[in-house]
Amino acid sequence: MMRIKLFVQFSIIACALSCAVLGQKSNYKPVTGIGAKIVTMIPGAAQTDQYIDYLKGKNIGMVINQTSVIGGNQTLSLDSLIELGIAIKKIYGPEHGFRGDASNGADVNNSIDVKTGVPVISIYGNKHYKPTPYDLKGIDLVIYDIQDVGARFYTYLSTLQYVMEACAENNVELMILDRPNPNGFYVDGPILDTAYHSFVGMNPIPVVHGLTTAEYAKMLNGEGWLKNHEKCKLKIIKVANYTHSTPYILPVNPSPNLNTSTSVLLYPSVCLFEGTTLSLGRGTMLPFLQIGHPALQGKYTYSFTPVSIKGMSEDPPQKNKTCYGIDLKNYDTNTEYNSGQLNLAWLIELYKAFPDKEHFFNAYFTKLAGTTDLRKQIEAGKSESQIRASWEPGLNKYKRMRAKYLLYP
Repeated sequence: MMRIKLFVQFSIIACALSCAVLGQKSNYKPVTGIGAKIVTMIPGAAQTDQYIDYLKGKNIGMVINQTSVIGGNQTLSLDSLIELGIAIKKIYGPEHGFRGDASNGADVNNSIDVKTGVPVISIYGNKHYKPTPYDLKGIDLVIYDIQDVGARFYTYLSTLQYVMEACAENNVELMILDRPNPNGFYVDGPILDTAYHSFVGMNPIPVVHGLTTAEYAKMLNGEGWLKNHEKCKLKIIKVANYTHSTPYILPVNPSPNLNTSTSVLLYPSVCLFEGTTLSLGRGTMLPFLQIGHPALQGKYTYSFTPVSIKGMSEDPPQKNKTCYGIDLKNYDTNTEYNSGQLNLAWLIELYKAFPDKEHFFNAYFTKLAGTTDLRKQIEAGKSESQIRASWEPGLNKYKRMRAKYLLYP
């Protein structure tokens, strides 16, 4: 824990400055003093000198979205590479679309990028999650450059796996332009039971996995988790000056409903409420920063009302109803850095407060938790410490496995 605090002190000024530039709320407090210094992380995509020559003369496909940017001007890596003379032939768009403007879960159709004329093939829509041999026809190398947020149920991990499988099956190399994990400083939560394998959880990893995209790709290969135990040929461009303990504020919202630095850090904890009848703020401009339900009136004073918001959430839970519950907008995210744990207390508290406990959870909760145990434990009144104790054997085993694939300290 001392090591985490030390890196936080070394990096905190850079985070505060970045947050001011981006206009995003942050609870990090600048730390000054002897030994304090600014560490500048450089994502793999921004290190074009490390890979541009490797791309020349090849037909390239790119798995990218609005987070695939380079430099202070936030230039899309697609535009940068085309300007440098690289032959980008196809774009493969994940959930929320190539431009990141589709609501959660919404099907995304194929299109043509207006600016570049490059065809965009949706790999999130109409159950088309995996590039087909036709999608990869004529492609020599695929670039994967998408910002992840470090939670098992964030679907870009599943997109990565399907892309790796497709590349392995079609003898196409995959280059990963790695990016920092904003929640990479800890590992926590129940391990997924593969009996509940889904697009929001495909492999036996915890809710907070503590890996960058490239590290997870190495794990997929190394553990034989690709279909038929195929191995994908990888070329990785690492993040410069990154450690798992270094705080990182994303320069671009990773998806429409993760629109503040605080919501990115709270996402692993709050997203579990997607598996309940409660609203977690979808349908407001501050999703993942408030949790509530109409039935909690009288037990909580804070309230909000979800409405339809195009491009964010057209039909949010509890739409047009006043919800009462917890306000997290001013939550001190240093709590996660200090504890190294996701917040389980909110789930336990709101379950206890909810009057209709039989209808608190829905079927989706098991997919998000990755196990039936967590729901059963909460319903049985188990304490947080008892629940956490049940996670420890799986977490210890996972941490030993994780250590084999780390690219950063």
